[in-house]
Amino acid sequence: MDEQKRTYYIDVGSGEISRSATASTWSFKIEATDVEIGQLRALMEQNYSTEWKNFFRAHVPYVQYHYDRQNDEYDSTIQQIYGMLYQLGDEEAKNHIESMNILPQEQ
Repeated sequence: MDEQKRTYYIDVGSGEISRSATASTWSFKIEATDVEIGQLRALMEQNYSTEWKNFFRAHVPYVQYHYDRQNDEYDSTIQQIYGMLYQLGDEEAKNHIESMNILPQEQ
């Protein structure tokens, strides 16, 4: 049995997922099941936690960005978030994400 998909409005910067288009600003419109939204929400929460780790790490001047595993973790999670948004998004969302060139290229 397929779960019913509902429309959601997503703002990646704030990590907000809303069912209302007018409640706040949003960047992407997607159609997702409850399970898919749960997965997306978990990725957003993981990203938020990583941002805090990065904030504290930023005060350690001798660790360069490209040698920092928290930044690698953040980059990986943000790619997963945009991958889900691309998969679930409307045509406008897909076009925007493609223009960002953030997703890995398929071989």
